[in-house]
Amino acid sequence: MTSELVSIEPATGAELWRGAVSDVAAEVAAAQAAQSQWAAQPVADRIALVTRFAEIVRDRHEDMATLIARETGKPLWETRTEVDAVINKAAISIQAYAERTPEREVAAIAGQRTWVRHKPHGVMAVLGPYNFPAHLPNGHIIPALIAGNAIVFKPSEKTPATGAYLVDCLHAAGIPKDVVRLVIGGVEEGRALVAHPHVEGILFTGSARTGIALNRQFADQPGKMLALEMGGNNPIIVWDAKDAAAAATLVVQSAYLSAGQRCTAASRLILQDGQEGPLIDAICTLIDRIIIDGPFADPAPFMGPVIDIATAHGLLAAFAALEAKGGRVIHPLTQLKPDLPFLTPALIDMTDAHDRPDEELFGPVLQIIRVADFQAAIREANATAYGLAASLIGGTEAQFHQAWAELRAGVINWNRPTNGAPSAAPFGGLGLSGNHRPSAYYAADYCAYPVVSVEGEAASGSISTGMRPIG
Repeated sequence: MTSELVSIEPATGAELWRGAVSDVAAEVAAAQAAQSQWAAQPVADRIALVTRFAEIVRDRHEDMATLIARETGKPLWETRTEVDAVINKAAISIQAYAERTPEREVAAIAGQRTWVRHKPHGVMAVLGPYNFPAHLPNGHIIPALIAGNAIVFKPSEKTPATGAYLVDCLHAAGIPKDVVRLVIGGVEEGRALVAHPHVEGILFTGSARTGIALNRQFADQPGKMLALEMGGNNPIIVWDAKDAAAAATLVVQSAYLSAGQRCTAASRLILQDGQEGPLIDAICTLIDRIIIDGPFADPAPFMGPVIDIATAHGLLAAFAALEAKGGRVIHPLTQLKPDLPFLTPALIDMTDAHDRPDEELFGPVLQIIRVADFQAAIREANATAYGLAASLIGGTEAQFHQAWAELRAGVINWNRPTNGAPSAAPFGGLGLSGNHRPSAYYAADYCAYPVVSVEGEAASGSISTGMRPIG
């Protein structure tokens, strides 16, 4: 068991941060001791502190963006948008709490009233990913705090510095230190945290494999709130697009933004057989223009590295497996530097391949599948156990409505990329993409539970049937 966790900059290989591995039991105990007092505060007080947190992050905007860029390798322009999302989450969560979990009277008859109010769960564990190490865990933390929960947050072991910085901003805003606790560690600490008996909810963002393991682990504990935000094998259908260049731009944004390390990234490009030439040519032209470099390079890159060398090597092996199954390489996946995880965007035609894998590669790899007609395109899009994001580029309005009705996904776009879902809307998927607990605007739904109260000013009652007469 290691006593320290070290964070390495993907773009340089240099050490960025190191910190002691946490005592999980101690962190949960501290949060449990603080939770009831936090929940007893007026919600207006909790909202005021969350609002202050947004102001703190705004004041530290460039510092946080720089840290995220160093720790993830993402371009600085992109990490600045992530910090914007962290700031905006406060106001969005306040609005969502008021709209989705208000205290309200639902009936008033014969001297009694019926109220619906909401209670926090208690201590909630938040498990964050490395691709958006501030924005995605923050999307769980802020709604949970507003609702009155205490938080034990374990960031990804690949981005602990960003997690620690986020917690520091929460504490700087005046949120009590024991209300938000930080767990530094790896898989062992994550398992200990979710298994702790005093953790009442687990808010998870990460891979389908881990999400499935969590679902199995708590199958016999239905009282434990489990919100799973997992990955995708997302289809993008391009059909009768009038402007090949515009369609190619949307495809490239969908597949290669963040070096493909988005759960909403397009993995499968579905095209009409015989009509694909102009679009593929336009995509290849854009791929050849993509700048791949470190986060602070000038000119600014479109793509940085993937998160680490192990991930890069795994993607290279997966791409080689696609080729071995009969994939026709149009643009190869190559590692630009032998000791750093910079990869080129890859494009491979898998139409005639055998045993196409249904998995999330989580990198800059786009697979082409050619089909005969639009109904076949819908079937191919649904040929996955995932169900997160899908997009139709081109097509008619009637075809979009057909796609919306028939596609299995939680995000279905038209003439827009698969990624970049708005924070003011619900976000989530089905199948291996999630357990029907969408986050973003709907996070309020799983951060508190409704309690119904029928209330009378005085005790009264009568039994009119089934009683023997008096005397």
